[in-house]
Amino acid sequence: MEVNKKNVEKIIEAIGGKKNIEAATHCVTRLRFALQDESKVDEAALENNDLVKGHFSTQGQYQVIIGPGLVDKVYEELIQITGAERVSKDDVKNLASNKQNPIQRAIKTLSDIFIPILPAIVTAGLLLGINNILTGSGIFFAEKSLIQVYPQWADIASIINTIASTAFTFLPALIGWSAVVRFGGSPLLGIVLGLILVHPDLLSAYSYAEAKTNGSVPVWNLFGFEINKIGYQGQVLPVLVSAYFLAKIETFLNKRVRDSIKLLIVAPVTLLITGFLAFTVIGPVTFAAGNAITTGLVYIFDVVPALGGLIYGGLYSLLVITGMHHTFLAVDVQLIGSQGGTFLWPMLALSNIAQGAAALAMMFVFKEQKSKGLAVTSSVSAFLGVTEPAIFGVNVRHKFPFVFGMIGSAIAGVLLTINHVRATSIGVGGIPGFLSIFPNQWGVFFLGMTVVLLVPFIATVIYGKWKVNKSVDNGQKLDTETKDNSNLHSEPNQTNKQVIPTKEDNEKSVLYIKAPLSGNGVTLEKVPDPAFASGAMGQGIAIEPVEGKVVAPFDGVVAHVIKSKHAVILEHETGIQILIHVGINTVGLKGEGYKSHVQTGDQVKAGQLLLEFDRDVITNAGYPLITPIILPDGQDRIERVEVMDPAQLQSDKDVILKVYLKD
Repeated sequence: MEVNKKNVEKIIEAIGGKKNIEAATHCVTRLRFALQDESKVDEAALENNDLVKGHFSTQGQYQVIIGPGLVDKVYEELIQITGAERVSKDDVKNLASNKQNPIQRAIKTLSDIFIPILPAIVTAGLLLGINNILTGSGIFFAEKSLIQVYPQWADIASIINTIASTAFTFLPALIGWSAVVRFGGSPLLGIVLGLILVHPDLLSAYSYAEAKTNGSVPVWNLFGFEINKIGYQGQVLPVLVSAYFLAKIETFLNKRVRDSIKLLIVAPVTLLITGFLAFTVIGPVTFAAGNAITTGLVYIFDVVPALGGLIYGGLYSLLVITGMHHTFLAVDVQLIGSQGGTFLWPMLALSNIAQGAAALAMMFVFKEQKSKGLAVTSSVSAFLGVTEPAIFGVNVRHKFPFVFGMIGSAIAGVLLTINHVRATSIGVGGIPGFLSIFPNQWGVFFLGMTVVLLVPFIATVIYGKWKVNKSVDNGQKLDTETKDNSNLHSEPNQTNKQVIPTKEDNEKSVLYIKAPLSGNGVTLEKVPDPAFASGAMGQGIAIEPVEGKVVAPFDGVVAHVIKSKHAVILEHETGIQILIHVGINTVGLKGEGYKSHVQTGDQVKAGQLLLEFDRDVITNAGYPLITPIILPDGQDRIERVEVMDPAQLQSDKDVILKVYLKD
C-alpha cells in the first residue's frame, strides 16, 4: 500500500507541527512521539486522517496507530518531511520519561513493579474467595459455614487456604524480585531479600500489635542499641525501599569489583549491607510510615465514609486513564496486610462494572452494526475486570457514557463505604469480584452491583437516544458513524463460532489460518494494550503461549521480520497478510530472548518454525506473554472474517481464523 504524502503531512500538523516533535520512532504497529506539548495535538484531525487507526497518550509518549506493514513507510515519509534524526525507542522513552513530573515517574515506577506480580495476587484472591465460600458463616446455612455442616470438606478448605495465602505470606519476596528488576539489580537477590524480611525466626508483623501491648516484642541488642526483631509480612514500603538500596549497592560493587572475585564479593556484601539497613533503619522507619498512611486512610473512611466513597468510587475510572490506579494497588496490599482487608478494592470492582454497563448501553444507541459489536465485546471484557477496551474504545470517545459510569460508581461507592464493605484480597475487578468480599457483606456488595449495572445503563440509553434524535434533527450523525477507522474503533473481533471447513466453503475463496503457536486462546479484548484490545489494529485472536515456538500458519512469504524479532508479518499467495506479535511492549527487550529462523523475503511452508522465544526472559522482564494474531486493516480482498471461539483452541493445528475473500 502506497503512502499518501499529504496524509503524513496532516499527521505532523495534527500533532502540533515539526517544532512540537522532540523525537519520533516507530514499532511494528504505531508511531511513537515525544512531544513538547501534548495539548497542541488536534485529535479531530487525527481521527479524520485515513492513515490513522487510533491514537492515545501513555507514560509521556503520544502514540499514533498506523498498522503493520505501513507504519515503517509512514515513518520514512515523516523523517523526510521533518528532517528529524532517526532515534531508538529507548531514546523516545527516555525523553518522554524526562517530561514527566516526579509524581508521574513515581506512579510509573510503582506500575512497573506491581503489574508483573499482579497475576499471582489476583490468583491468590480468587482462591481465597473459594475458601470464603467454604468457611463463611450464613452463606448456605443459618449461622453455620459449609465445613461446619460437612466437616469432611474442612481439610480441603485448609489446603485451598494454604495455597491461596502463600502469595500474601511471601509478598515481600514477590515485590523484592519485581522491584530489584525495576531498579536494575539481580532478580535472585531481590527474592532473597524479600524472604529475609519474612524469615520465620522473626516475630510476624501480624502479631506485632499484640506483642507490643504485652511488652513481649523480641529485640536484637547491637552494642547497646535495641532493634525490634520483627518481620514485614504484608508490608510494602520496607521491601520497596530496601530493594532500591540493594540494586544501587549491587550496581556500585559490580562496577568496581574484578570479575574473578565478583561471585565471592558482590552478592554477600550487597545482602549483608542491605539486610542490616533493612532491620536497623529502613524497616522501622517505613513500617511506621506505612502504618501511618493506612491509619490515616482508615480514619478518613471511618469519619466521613460517604465522602471517601463518593470521591474514590466516582473518580477511579479517571485514575485508570491517567495510570494512577496502579498506585492504589500498593495501598490495597498494605491495607490487607495491616488491617486484614481493604475498603478500596470493592469500589474498584464496581467501577469496572459501571463502565461495562455504560458501554453495553451504547449498543442501543449506535445505529451501525460495527459500533454495536464493539460496545458488546468491550462491555463483556469490563464485566470480567478488563476495562480499557470499554473506556478507550467506547466511553471516553463519546464522553457521556464515561460520565454516567462515574456517577453510578460514585453512588455505589457511598453505599459500600457507609456499610464498611471490605475485601479479604485482590481478585478479579468485575462481576466475579464478589468472591473477594467478606461473605457477610455480600448483600450490600450485590446491591452496589445492581446500582452500577442499572444507573449507567439507563442514563446512557436515555441520554444517548436523546442525543441521536437531536443530531438527526440537526442533520448530523453520532460521530462513530461518520468514520469506521476513527480513534480506537473497529469492527467486532469475534463471532464465537467453531471454524469447521464445509463443502460450500471449499467452493468459495476461503483462507483457513491455523494457530501459529500452542496455548490458550483468548479474545483480543483481553490483550493489555488498547491498540489491540479495541480492535483498532484489525480483527483476530490472541493466544497465551505454553511453549516458545511460532510456526507458519499457512504457506506464504515472510513480508517482514521486526528488527527486535518479537513480531513477524506473513503474506499468503492471495495477498492476505497476518501479524504475529509475541508479547506486549516486548520491543523493549531489543531482541533478548528471541531467535528468528527466517528473514524477510523467505518462502515458508505451513508448520515451518519462524521464531523461538524464551518465556522466562520475557516474563521476568515484566512483559505479558499474550500474543495477538491479527489481520491488519486495509486489506481490500477481505470480504469478512470469522474468528473461532478461543475456548475451543486445542493445539497449533486448529484453525483460528476463516477469511472469506472477495471475487
